[in-house]
Amino acid sequence: MKLVHIVVRPSKVEVVKNALSSIGVLGATIMDVRGFGSSKGHTTSYRGSEYVTDTNPKGMLKVACKDDDVENIVEVVRDVANTNSIGDGKIFVTELIDVIRIRTGESGEDALMEKNDD
Repeated sequence: MKLVHIVVRPSKVEVVKNALSSIGVLGATIMDVRGFGSSKGHTTSYRGSEYVTDTNPKGMLKVACKDDDVENIVEVVRDVANTNSIGDGKIFVTELIDVIRIRTGESGEDALMEKNDD
């Protein structure tokens, strides 16, 4: 299993979420985050005073998935989040040791699968 961390422009979070849903991703954790990198921050004005902010707002989506799903996730995110500009974001893929569904105690890939409790 893998954990995919997707960092994108705030304006792209909903687009990425919808694109992930369209390829069958069943869920994600979404956070507002701040970061710095190549884009180096920006100058802001507040109550008439200018100040430099060295971090930029970003959106982060975390997706737990099967190993086989990573390539499709990366491809769809790059397709919808790419503006060909500095600051488009990054995708980090890490190993995921285990997942446990709190309600049922299921673990591993079984905990990633959606179940109907009919």
